[in-house]
Amino acid sequence: MENEQKEMTERVEQLQSQRTETENVILKRRSNRLYKKKQVPEFMIKRILEAGRFAPSAGNCQPWKFVVLREPELIEGITRTTVTVCKIFKWLIDYRYTGSLWRRLNANLNIRLKPNDLHPMPFGAVTLIADGKLGLYHDAPTVILIFKDVRGISNPDLDCGIAGQNMVLAAHSMGLGTCWVGFAKVAFQYTGKWKKRLGISYPYKFASSLAIGWPVGDPDGMVARPTHMTDWYENGTRKTVY
Repeated sequence: MENEQKEMTERVEQLQSQRTETENVILKRRSNRLYKKKQVPEFMIKRILEAGRFAPSAGNCQPWKFVVLREPELIEGITRTTVTVCKIFKWLIDYRYTGSLWRRLNANLNIRLKPNDLHPMPFGAVTLIADGKLGLYHDAPTVILIFKDVRGISNPDLDCGIAGQNMVLAAHSMGLGTCWVGFAKVAFQYTGKWKKRLGISYPYKFASSLAIGWPVGDPDGMVARPTHMTDWYENGTRKTVY
């Protein structure tokens, strides 16, 4: 018992003075948008998928389906479809065109119907993608598509997000670069082409995707992020911590 207490004390002291490797991976990982042309070895992708499979999920129902794309033709095809859909959306809702009252009304309606999709950040990205100023998968050699099982218990979107984060952190720990790519959903949501091509049918629906590859340079490093206020309840009192 005495040795156990001593080990615990030493461990706590060590944690007070330095971060764990897991913390370093989380804090230093950054989204990568520039990849080398060299393909990632197959065994590494399989281990990344295994990290996703071991993610916790409600009732351990694992409401996901992973599809690995390593064929440039498929990745480029999904990219082209996404650009085409974004061009249509730009024409329909980009009210910044001169004399576009009807577009403004259309945008206001859709913003209320899909507030998350038409938040100012994705709204602006629609135009950039349509104009070819923002890439989709950034020439990553491997893409992992994440599909959710809509029958999943509780919140399958959350479970798929946890699985994806497991894969992102596993990839980063191997020295790979990654980037979450959610915009590809328009290629699946507004056309049936890619669901048919990849054999995706009910109950699976696109959740998100990951670009994976060897990063150019060293993009890692902590960046400044807003600090959020947290309410802390303990010993009958409430305090605010940052």
